[in-house]
Amino acid sequence: MGEDQTIISQTKLFVGGLNRKLRGKELREEFSKFGEVAFARVKLDKETGKSRWFGFVEFVNPEDAAKAQKEMDGQELMGRVVKVDFARENPERMENREETKIAEDDGDDVKF
Repeated sequence: MGEDQTIISQTKLFVGGLNRKLRGKELREEFSKFGEVAFARVKLDKETGKSRWFGFVEFVNPEDAAKAQKEMDGQELMGRVVKVDFARENPERMENREETKIAEDDGDDVKF
């Protein structure tokens, strides 16, 4: 296999160790005190629908993401200590997302 081609995001955070009851809405509320959140998502198991204990929060501004990472890493959230770090992005996925955004901007009916 080739070199690790992941890119560390400047706006998207990985949040691990989440309480299984926590959902994207609560994650967004908790992190929005640091700035404008573009999206917040808790990853769910496809078969059971239960939380996989982690999620992602993406900020509009890199400065807000940096502050949130620094302030929230190691903090307690709904009774669990969370690990917050900058997300690692696969360049191919990022490129596909950008192509989808461009298609949507052009008025094409593209679904995720």
